[in-house]
Amino acid sequence: MGSTLNTVKSGDGTLIAYEQQGEGRPLVLVGGALCTAASDAPLAALLASAFSVFTYDRRGRGASGDTAPYAVEREIEDLGAVIAAAGGTASVHALSSGAALALKAAAAGLPITQLSVYEPPFTTDPATREEPAAYGTQLGELVAQGRPDDALALFLKETGIPPEDVEGMRQTPMWAEKEAVAHTLPYDHEVMGNGQVPVDVLHSVTQRVMVVDGGASPGWLRDAARAVSSALPRGRHRTLTGQTHEAAPQVLAPVLTEFFAV
Repeated sequence: MGSTLNTVKSGDGTLIAYEQQGEGRPLVLVGGALCTAASDAPLAALLASAFSVFTYDRRGRGASGDTAPYAVEREIEDLGAVIAAAGGTASVHALSSGAALALKAAAAGLPITQLSVYEPPFTTDPATREEPAAYGTQLGELVAQGRPDDALALFLKETGIPPEDVEGMRQTPMWAEKEAVAHTLPYDHEVMGNGQVPVDVLHSVTQRVMVVDGGASPGWLRDAARAVSSALPRGRHRTLTGQTHEAAPQVLAPVLTEFFAV
């Protein structure tokens, strides 16, 4: 089942590249940090038998354009433009910082019919409130200095990957692929804000939302998923046994198909 590459113009004139495959009710996939439409391709292929699936390159990535200055509101408009191209309304599934973006988009009134989010990386620990600011400043400086390699390394270490493992990753083919979009890491940082669960924002989300985590993911991510679900007026929580922050598409796809079939 093939896909077609298209572009749509966002509110500030930025061209956003998206792909569509399958037939049925529209479902838009939103990637997290360092993700492109290609990252979601395996999941999209499994969902295309039940839905018309839209994957897209968030601004600054892949085939999409970029326009300075960055603002989270512009990324919300980007998602809105893809939803418009999908027919005006759509279900949405989003990963990690993309999940945080999708939740903010739903709260802002985008025509999202129902929403699934996988492990939005918020924290429930108020003691870490100051840490994101220092990390964000350093990340922005590295990108401004034209050092995406070091920005990528900083991000990976911030996610908990040991420094020696990060150095090993530098020698793999994956590194160049991730480095090519590392300049957008400050965008994801802005999406996450201070990193705390945005309870006031979540209270404004009126859609039914499934919040999913992996049973083998770190405890802080699982705590955040439960906190997000509890703060949503129509939230439900589900754990995928044995899965990590990168859930296997063949495990996730049936869960999404069941949820979005309603």
